[in-house]
Amino acid sequence: MRYEGSIYRPPGEWRSYLLQVTVGCSHNRCTFCSMYKGKTFHIRPLEEVFEDIEMARAYYAKLGRPVKRVFLCDGDAVVMRTDALLAILKKLYDTFPELERVTSYAGPRSTLSKTPEELRALREAGLYRVYLGVETGDDALLHTIKKGVNAREMLEAGIRLREAGLDLWVMVLLGLAGPGEPSRRHIQATAEMMNAMKPRHLSALTLMAEPGTELGEQVERGEFQLITGREALMETKWLLEGLTVDPLHFTCDHASNYLPLKGGLPEDRAAMLSAIDAALQDEELLRSEYGRGL
Repeated sequence: MRYEGSIYRPPGEWRSYLLQVTVGCSHNRCTFCSMYKGKTFHIRPLEEVFEDIEMARAYYAKLGRPVKRVFLCDGDAVVMRTDALLAILKKLYDTFPELERVTSYAGPRSTLSKTPEELRALREAGLYRVYLGVETGDDALLHTIKKGVNAREMLEAGIRLREAGLDLWVMVLLGLAGPGEPSRRHIQATAEMMNAMKPRHLSALTLMAEPGTELGEQVERGEFQLITGREALMETKWLLEGLTVDPLHFTCDHASNYLPLKGGLPEDRAAMLSAIDAALQDEELLRSEYGRGL
C-alpha cells in the first residue's frame, strides 16, 4: 500500500482500508481548509490503484483480517471518470469477498459533472456512502470562502447524491460567518438547505484558524473574528431548532467542537438542547481551547 502525502479520512472511517485513488483535492481553493495545500491534484493511474489493492490483499491476509470497509482517498474520488471508478469498485469487491461498503468524499462540482444515471451506476456498483462538505447554506458565504459553487448548486449536488441512493453524510462548519448577525444568517440558511437536501447524516464541526490558509491569515490580521465557545453553542442550538429532517443522524462530537453532542432527530432533539442549555449556564462544561483540535 502506497500513499502520497498526508492522508485524511472522516472519523467514522477509522476501521476502513484507505485506498488513495486521487491525490489532493480537485478544488483546493477553500479559504479555511489546509488539508491538501501541499499537494498538486492528480488522478492516480488505474494500474497503480490495482497494484495497491493487491498489496492490501496480501497485507490483510497476512494479518488474518477480512477487509469489510474501504474509504477512497483523497479529497474527491467522485471526480474520477465514471468508468475508472466503476472498475475500481469491481476490483475491490472481487478482491475482498467480505467487503460490505466503499465510501468516499464527494465534491459538489464533480457531483454536478455526473449524470443521475452515472451516480446511480456508482451506487449499484457498491459505492455506499459519500461525504459532502456543504459548510453553509448561505449563498454569499459560499462565495466568500471560495467553495466553487453557489447555494443552488450545492443543494442540487446533495439532492442528486441522495436520489442516486447514496448514503449522504454532510458536514457544516459552525463559526464560518464569524459572530453577530452573519452567524444567525449562516445557521438559518444552513438549516433551510439541510431541510431541502435531506441528508441521512449531518455533522457540525467548529471552525478553527489553520496556519497557511487564507482564513487563518485573515484572523492573524484581525480581519476575521472567530466565535467563542458560547457563540458556538448558540449556533448549535439554532441549528438543532431549525432542522426538520426526519430521520437524521446528527453529530457535533468532533475534536473541534466545544460540547460533544450526538443523537437522532427528532427523538433526541430535546436532550441535546437541554445539554446545550446546561453548558450555557456553566461554561466549565465546555472543552478548553487547548483541548480542541482537528
